[in-house]
Amino acid sequence: MEIYLIRHTAPDIDKGICYGQSDIPLAQTFSDESNHVLAQLPGTMDIVFTSPLKRCLELAELIPSKKMKESSQLMEMDFGDWEMKPWGEIPKNELNPWMEDFVNHNVPNGESMTILAHRVNQWYSKLKATSFEKVAIVTHAGPIRILLSTINQTPLAEAFERYQIDYGEMITIGKT
Repeated sequence: MEIYLIRHTAPDIDKGICYGQSDIPLAQTFSDESNHVLAQLPGTMDIVFTSPLKRCLELAELIPSKKMKESSQLMEMDFGDWEMKPWGEIPKNELNPWMEDFVNHNVPNGESMTILAHRVNQWYSKLKATSFEKVAIVTHAGPIRILLSTINQTPLAEAFERYQIDYGEMITIGKT
């Protein structure tokens, strides 16, 4: 199975805003960015899996494929009470414990990286049991980091530093 991990293109939101599972629109650069992504794909996919958030769904709908399937398990980390707040306005007594142990510490009314990894890896286990040959996955930086950590057997605590993923970036995973 060849897997094409694709991060959504740039969202239309000010820098410094926490927006994990918030459904925000795409930037005006979407057409150019999506054309760049599509030009990298090797033809028609057997299936495209996508997060249901519109910043992923709009790109996924453009990918030539035999089938498309949305999965909430591919959504970005749930930042709970922090959604749509500027990072600088999140109370330090909430932010600091999470920054010190984002792998295990839940965001208030949200997720930890361990919870995100559990749902993404549950989904990935089902994918590995299929017979698809070419799979595109349009998702967010968090789930891509989880998948790369799982595939490369790297600790979750290293995922943010090790896997820097730009908007519209595609990472190809060879035969799995």
